[in-house]
Order: sequence, then C-alpha cells, then structure tokens
Amino acid sequence: MSTRILHLHSTFAAGGKELRCVQLINAFGPSVDHTIVSGEPESIGASHHVSSTACVTYPRDFPALRGRPWPGRLRTMAKAMQGYDLILTYNWGAMDAVLAHTLFSGAFKLPPLIHHEDGFNEDEQDRLKSSRNIYRRLALTRALRLVVPSRTLEKIALQAWAQPRSRVVMIPNGIDTAAFDHPQRPDALPGLVKREGDLWVGTLAGLRPVKNLPRLVRAFAALPEPWKLVIVGEGPEESAIRAEIARFGLADRVMLPGFAASPARFVGLFDIFALSSNSEQFPISVVEAMAAGLPVVAPAVGDIAGMVATENARYIAAPGDENALCQALTELVSDSARRAAIGAANRVRAQAGYDQETMIAAYRQLYGTAIGLEQLG
Repeated sequence: MSTRILHLHSTFAAGGKELRCVQLINAFGPSVDHTIVSGEPESIGASHHVSSTACVTYPRDFPALRGRPWPGRLRTMAKAMQGYDLILTYNWGAMDAVLAHTLFSGAFKLPPLIHHEDGFNEDEQDRLKSSRNIYRRLALTRALRLVVPSRTLEKIALQAWAQPRSRVVMIPNGIDTAAFDHPQRPDALPGLVKREGDLWVGTLAGLRPVKNLPRLVRAFAALPEPWKLVIVGEGPEESAIRAEIARFGLADRVMLPGFAASPARFVGLFDIFALSSNSEQFPISVVEAMAAGLPVVAPAVGDIAGMVATENARYIAAPGDENALCQALTELVSDSARRAAIGAANRVRAQAGYDQETMIAAYRQLYGTAIGLEQLG
C-alpha cells in the first residue's frame, strides 16, 4: 500500500522551497502518493518539474489555506487532513493549517505534521513581526518537527519562536552538483549568445524587491567593458531594474533574458556570480554557482558567508554596503587567475557539502521515521 503525503504550500510557484519539494518527490518514486495544495491556487509552476513517473494530484476542493483563523474554518481544514500518513507544511502561508492540526489532531486522529520554514517575504525581511512570532509558537505546539535549511533560521526558530531543540532540524539544501560540472553551450540562455571575449557577471533571482537588483545594476556600472551583467529571472521589479539600467546608460551591457529553466545548462557561462539581496537564508543559486566553479560576490545575509569557500570570504560584503559590493566586483574582474582559484575551491566545497544525495538521504530518514519506517521511498 502506498504512503500518502499531503503537502500544504504557501505557493507552488517555481521557487527554491518548491523545487526542493519536487526534487524529493521525484527521488521518492512512485511508491509514495503526493497531494499538493497551494495557498495561491493559480501558482503551481513547480508542477512542471515533477517527474512523469511520480504520483501527484492537485485537488481544487481543499479548504483555502488563507483566511481568518476562526475555529470553524480551522476545523474544516483539519478534517480535510484525514486519510494521509504524513502532513508536510511550508512557510507562513500554511501556518493556519499548522494551527488547525494542533487544535484538532486529537479529535480527528490526524497523522504527524512536519513544518518547513525557508525564509521571509518583504514584510519581514528587516524585522520579524511579533504577532507572527506568537502565532508560530502556538501553531507549532504539536508539530513533530520544524525543518530549516540555514543556521540563521535555526537560531530564529530556537529563540524568536521558542521551539524546543528536539523539534528543530537543520537540513541544508542540496543540488545535483555533477550536473553543473561540464562545458556549456554559448547559446544556452534564450536570446543570448556568449561570444569569444565576452565576460559576464550573472545572477539568478526572482525580480522582487527583496532581491534589490537595482543595487546590483549600480554596483556593476563601474566595471569596465567588455564586462556585461546578465540577470536571469522574472517578476514585478523588472520595470524598476530597467529604469536603473537606463539611468546609468547600460542598455547595451545589461541583459534580462527572463526566466530560464535548468540552471545547470547556463550558470557556467557566468564568470562571476553576484547577489545584491536585502535578505536571504540559504540561497540555492549560490550553491549552483559554486558547483559551476564560480566566485561569488554577495552581501553577508543569511548563511551566505558560511556557505562559500574560505578563499571566497573576502568578496562577501557587509549587508547593505553598496560600495563594498562594487569594490568586490572591481577586484575580481581584474584578476582572472583569482577568479579561477576561488571558483575551483567553491566547486570542491559544493560537491562535499551540498550535493542533493546528502539532502535526500536526510529527508528520507526524517519522513520515514515520522511514520514508523527506517526511510521513505
């Protein structure tokens, strides 16, 4: 008999936590049945990455994950959790479901629940909301485990959310590092061709305010030709980014090809990987860049400073320090040997610490133990 897992996501757009979920679904194979509910019912872009052999359904009649936390609504949501072997919830957008489970798990004999927290939206990037901290503490009372991918989030869970040490599990995100360790076609990005002599600073990010990509445009503006900036992604901040490009007269040196699937096909075309985010946790794009053998320039937000190789440490700038970000880029663009050495060290670190097989094994054991198995799948 198949194991039945209910996934309750804040959104199932093709972001970091959603694509990690897909990685795990594909790895667990057809012996596990997955039901996926999105708090934004139309945002299910990650579904396009699910293997054709995986058993996945997307019900349209599951109670809405968003709304006022009235007892009647929570009771209805809890009742809909019956009949599964394990419930997995993700981020703040699913916290009402976590509370519903805490309040009614006994009445409905619900299966164990494991909650995952991967980061925060713009409304909590600078400071956590005290009301949400209190809500999380209450909602997580009966959660079996709380999974986080970063030391920063682990500290928040233990301190701000007052979670017991036994409940909190830190599992770093992992990728197929071998997929990034090969030559890449110069036309791998839609509408772009990297020609001989071209040098690219590249980034991979949703075009959202928290990523602060206008800051990256400004930091890049001081770099000499033939360097170009390639911003891969889509989102609501595109017009603001283009306005900054126009303000600095960089229309012929900054390229926005839009969203591109399968980063392993093109990240290796970059010569330097850069981030300019106001907030991050454990950005998978940094791991991808490291696996591709790139040096990383980024602010020291989330776990970034501890993720990169020691050789890369000096190019991680203080949070919000635009001049330091520009200086780090300027130093690296003038030294190809240093770029190569740092990139090689990053690749070794990624392969040793952030390969997907390590991550998948940890989740197999975590989920399996929760339902009385040695491992899942």
